[in-house]
Amino acid sequence: MNIKEKDTKYIWHPFTHQLNAKQNINIVKGEGIYLIDETGNKYIDAISSWWVNLHGHCNPYISQKISEQLFTLEHSIFSDFTHQPAVTLAERLLQHLPKNQSKLFYSDNGSTAVEVALKMTLQYWHNKGEQKTTFIAFENAYHGDTFGSMSVGARNVFNNAFENLLFNVAHIPLPTHENIEQLKETLQFWFNNHNIAGFIFEPIIQGAGGMQMYSAELLDELILLAKSQNVITIADEVMTGFGRTGTFFANNQLKNKADIICLSKGLTGGYMPLGVTSCTQFIYDAFVTEDRTKTFFHGHSYTANPTACAAALASLDLLEKEETQEQIQRINKQHLLFQNKIKLHKKLADVRVLGTIIAFELKTEEHTHYLNNASQSIADYFLGKGILLRPLGNIFYILPPYVISKSELNFIYTCIEEFLD
Repeated sequence: MNIKEKDTKYIWHPFTHQLNAKQNINIVKGEGIYLIDETGNKYIDAISSWWVNLHGHCNPYISQKISEQLFTLEHSIFSDFTHQPAVTLAERLLQHLPKNQSKLFYSDNGSTAVEVALKMTLQYWHNKGEQKTTFIAFENAYHGDTFGSMSVGARNVFNNAFENLLFNVAHIPLPTHENIEQLKETLQFWFNNHNIAGFIFEPIIQGAGGMQMYSAELLDELILLAKSQNVITIADEVMTGFGRTGTFFANNQLKNKADIICLSKGLTGGYMPLGVTSCTQFIYDAFVTEDRTKTFFHGHSYTANPTACAAALASLDLLEKEETQEQIQRINKQHLLFQNKIKLHKKLADVRVLGTIIAFELKTEEHTHYLNNASQSIADYFLGKGILLRPLGNIFYILPPYVISKSELNFIYTCIEEFLD
């Protein structure tokens, strides 16, 4: 059997309908914005391999830094021990995170970064002797696939099988200029009549929920209201962090900063699994006590893996360069120009742009949702053009590595116009 046949026989792939599943494309090499298969076909990775890749595949600088770390310390237990890559990464991340952030807790992916945030919030109140256990989250949210993160996500196809096992969450619509006052009244009702522990949100854009973008100004109002009621606020920046929204973090666009921030995906530049949950000093202080039962009993075998931390430090080196920041702004400007060109196309219900993200909502006879049948035809068309897109139903988007050139991005735009026409 060849690799693809063995893959079909032995492997269960994520988010993949198993009945009559097609053979998967065998990728043998990554180079810049391209994934290259066994026959030499090149595919533009227009979605950064699920939003993780910032600086292109097999970036020589990051690869070199990882190699050096592997010959120094590949891994170490992180309880009662520490190491320089983890300490240096924490110090550098805190220089970019909002000033209210004080401590970092390491985990290993986006779902667990959120899980840590939820447990941290619940135990904060437990340690304070208060029974606050309910969370507020946005409708259509996606925060991951562990049970806590599923609970604060939307009730939909992602978690229908587990619905009876998820804890109760109050879901509210995204804020708009039309509903903001009513939304604040709804929140105040929940704050007054329920034991609200925390308010979790994907700041200014929902990713898996369909690249839904919303106002930072309006989110600010909701955060301010939550803080006035002593409710802990959690920003899930797993997707939005590290330049995706045009600023280093989406929190940079908010006046009112979250108490807890979750990071992963772009954290290591797309190289290795790593998660971070940062928090304010007052949250950390609730765990600093002589009572050992109030310890935060959470951890992962690969917590603060030195090799992953080395990848993250190398990615930060590149991200902090003026050249990279200019690339982020150039991508945004190109997206805006293309949005203006195509926004009135008769086959599009909407085109929206935020930072390095541009999303297209295709008009179909079905309503907009993740299982919309247009998804596979969209994906197949662009694969045939040598472009990797992974539509969210009838919504498709470009979220590229920052090293994509002007001409490569224009090529994708041209293919989108050809697809629509």
